[in-house]
Amino acid sequence: MNRLHLRFLICRRVTISTVAAVILTASLLAQTRSPSVYIPYTEAQPILKQLDEILPADLKGKTSAQQSVIWTNWVARRDQDIRARLLQGDEDTVVNFLLFGTSYTKQPRLNGKQLAQLNSQVATAGDMQDSSGAGEVRRILNARVEDLVRGVAAPGNNERLLFAQRVLNQKGINLRTSAGIAPAKNYLLTSLARVLKESASYTRILEQAKQLGDATEEFAQRSRLFSTRGLSLDTSLLPNFALEQSLKAIRDRHLIDAPIRRIAIIGPGLDFTDKEEGYDFYPQQTIQPFAIIDSVLRLGLAQANNLQLTTLDISPRINDHLARATKDAVRRQGYTLQLLRNVKAGWKPEAVNYWSHFGDQIAAPVAAIPAPSANGELVTRAVRVRPEMVSRITPADLNIVLQRLDLPETQRFDLIIATNIFIYYDVFEQSLCLRNVEAMLRRGGFLLTNNGLLELPSSGVHSVDYLTVVYSDRPDDGDHIVWYQRAPG
Repeated sequence: MNRLHLRFLICRRVTISTVAAVILTASLLAQTRSPSVYIPYTEAQPILKQLDEILPADLKGKTSAQQSVIWTNWVARRDQDIRARLLQGDEDTVVNFLLFGTSYTKQPRLNGKQLAQLNSQVATAGDMQDSSGAGEVRRILNARVEDLVRGVAAPGNNERLLFAQRVLNQKGINLRTSAGIAPAKNYLLTSLARVLKESASYTRILEQAKQLGDATEEFAQRSRLFSTRGLSLDTSLLPNFALEQSLKAIRDRHLIDAPIRRIAIIGPGLDFTDKEEGYDFYPQQTIQPFAIIDSVLRLGLAQANNLQLTTLDISPRINDHLARATKDAVRRQGYTLQLLRNVKAGWKPEAVNYWSHFGDQIAAPVAAIPAPSANGELVTRAVRVRPEMVSRITPADLNIVLQRLDLPETQRFDLIIATNIFIYYDVFEQSLCLRNVEAMLRRGGFLLTNNGLLELPSSGVHSVDYLTVVYSDRPDDGDHIVWYQRAPG
């Protein structure tokens, strides 16, 4: 490395890689400029016919001729309605930030037991405004509210505080003057009460499903649990461990007949903060696109020089984040991922091993950002994804319920990933999702998801098998990854 001619060769390699990255990025952008199109009525009609009893009111009970006339306008309106759910999801994200963020406060993160106490208060009082008999939990919450409002008023360069400020501004709350302080506090507490009530209702639904003693029905209930909830962007590492285990099982059973070249991820997610694995002492990051590339290379299912990955999402936050990352990659800037593990979470050895080796196919180790003491016992590591790997990712704006990329068979995807996505939609919308997936999936290609989907007779995509992966010693901490395949031939 000290010799001049070796330095020259390294510079030549960097130059060639840079040109290749630019060319690859341009080719990927050209591919995903294939227009996203709404699902045509001719393809939706069998779904409408088979699910007539559960259709939305403006479609239910109408003849095929009547449905075909209103279909285009209905789809456009429904697209707007689904995208509007992002705002409520943003509010949920701010609530998680209030409960678990540490960048704006010295107060501890609230744990499950404390949240149960708050939930009990909401059930009794109906809201979060009454602080009588507050106790330690309410003291922490009130201090967090004070600190978050103060931080949002003067966010500096904290990207999460700036996001919370935008959400409050959208609600007409301006913290540039003291008059906005009281409405901001009220908004945070009201939003928290709503989230706690919703969580309690989800728990009741799952408990009722468990009492049926039917594991299949319980999984079906879980798979559409959030159909009326705001669309959340939160993400975490462990579902990708379950995906790698599934891909390994599929490989070992020789179900994939050719190298994977084209991958799509529906809803790649953005790590903001949550009660399990999300923290806020490092920049926001997306994990799944890099995790999937890492896994298919590790498993020998793809070749690094012949791999393309497209993300499909309706969130401008996600799409802009990934667009900036790929633009930086053209300038030879990598993408840094902070990888954290809670020592007290009781991860299974296989999960720990996955965390330890994450990135070894696509990245190099770098110094991790130290975790503040308020975040508990965390083990941290970090990797920087190589620019040429980042350049293989292309974001596309797409509503999977109603849209698909208009791709010829030769450019369709070998593998589509969708974890914690279909759970936000009901059976009818999930069926539309599956039809759009089918239209983008090559023959013999796979969809991997942790949601169970209704398989209608008209569908060309059917479940092949599933794999249950347990993450830790905690109850119900794991995923069922279902393998759906488009019929070969």
